[in-house]
Amino acid sequence: MLMVKRLTTSQWLPVPVEQVFAFFASPENLPRLMPPELRTRIEELRLQPPPPCPSTDAALPAHENTQAAGVGTEIVISFCPVPWLPFRVRWVARIVEFAWHSHFVDEQVRGPFRRFRHRHGIQPEMRNGTAGTLVSDDLEFSLPFGWLGSLAAGLVRRQLMASFRARQERLPQMLASGAETPQSS
Repeated sequence: MLMVKRLTTSQWLPVPVEQVFAFFASPENLPRLMPPELRTRIEELRLQPPPPCPSTDAALPAHENTQAAGVGTEIVISFCPVPWLPFRVRWVARIVEFAWHSHFVDEQVRGPFRRFRHRHGIQPEMRNGTAGTLVSDDLEFSLPFGWLGSLAAGLVRRQLMASFRARQERLPQMLASGAETPQSS
């Protein structure tokens, strides 16, 4: 029996939804979103374009300069799960859903999990009269190795939560740095 675990997080940012979505939808930002000690890198990117972006406000950043990953995009990353060992794990993820300024979903094709599905929700939200964006993450995962994987699921869940807490601490600075919309060449 497949034991699927769920994990959800959310963070509100006083940043326009278009800017936040552009940041998350750009594969080049993935290594920066991961904990630095994992030394995450993109090994291969098979980019499929997203659907045309609806124009919501001419004063906001131009989306044609954002290299967003549309449905069918495959991203091959590698990372070091144990920082003091030179051992890298490969992970292939595919974008299976994409809706501008709303959400996108990636699923593991090959990697360390038996099943992994991550919904990145990005929606506008007002708080105390300030326009901003609510970023939500909804993960479903299960581990290989049967009952041993089930025993390790709690540890993996804690590691994932620690990664999201670290991202939440760094995210406001990353968005403020102006690096959120890499230019295409």
